[in-house]
Amino acid sequence: MRAPDTSKARVLVVGDVMLDRYWYGEVSRISPEAPVPIVLVNEKEEELRLGGAGNVARNCKALGAKVRLLSVIGRDEAGRRIAKLAKQEGLDARLHTDGKLATTQKLRVVGPRRHQLLRIDFETPPSTEVLASKLADFRDALKDCDVILLSDYGKGGLAHIETMINEARKAKKLVLIDPKGKDYSRYRGASIVTPNVLELRQVVGDWDDEKDLATRAEKLRASLRLDALLLTRGEEGMTLFRSRRALRVRAEKHEVSDVTGAGDTVIAALAVMLAAGESLESAVRVANRAGGIKVTKFGTAVVTPAEIFGP
Repeated sequence: MRAPDTSKARVLVVGDVMLDRYWYGEVSRISPEAPVPIVLVNEKEEELRLGGAGNVARNCKALGAKVRLLSVIGRDEAGRRIAKLAKQEGLDARLHTDGKLATTQKLRVVGPRRHQLLRIDFETPPSTEVLASKLADFRDALKDCDVILLSDYGKGGLAHIETMINEARKAKKLVLIDPKGKDYSRYRGASIVTPNVLELRQVVGDWDDEKDLATRAEKLRASLRLDALLLTRGEEGMTLFRSRRALRVRAEKHEVSDVTGAGDTVIAALAVMLAAGESLESAVRVANRAGGIKVTKFGTAVVTPAEIFGP
């Protein structure tokens, strides 16, 4: 697998950005108040990472693309941390602030051997006024990108997603969507949607075999007028569904450490490869390899060209 030139690839990432916090500690006893472990957290070992659309953007950046990130944060400590992390990552981040919004955070308490013991989420949806101003920024950014990647985490940051898809397609841009929820009608007209197995089952129901899966996937793809639907299947690899044909890509064998953020890495690699001029089939194979490498790493993490293609 050869490494394409990604230096001129331009990707616009829009979606729900969040702050991933990791607290590391030791479990030495069980609470006398309830049958739960007591975790003694070392505050000096707290780790902060960009999550959600922020993790997608940093993965695009790590693969060599020029990246613009468009999202909404709160006027709070977590929002300031996100802005600082984005700057450290070298991202062109256009982060609209909303005084009514509590920036989305995922706090993970991690025990020995990096075993996740608990996750605590903090979130509120952004206001309509801020989302409207973000839409204006989106229109301005269209001309300076090759691929638009809409990262939907269901936190309210993509309330205008139908408008974004329509305007991007009119501008002849590829639109990739990492979906959330059961209502895929809001993704109608996009180029590619990338659900995982659980997400697709929520929309099309259980399938009996590969033939039944292909029938259901094609029906969904056609009804949404998508160019393709890419199903990520974990240890079983991926299947790319296009008009009346499917491409099955087997997963490469790796020891799985943590699947957190694997979908972010996959769609980021797909977007960057397409923005670099690769064919869809080639881009899917690269994304499959990138996802396999990511699951060997703990937490949200990036994958580099050297890891995918070799030094």
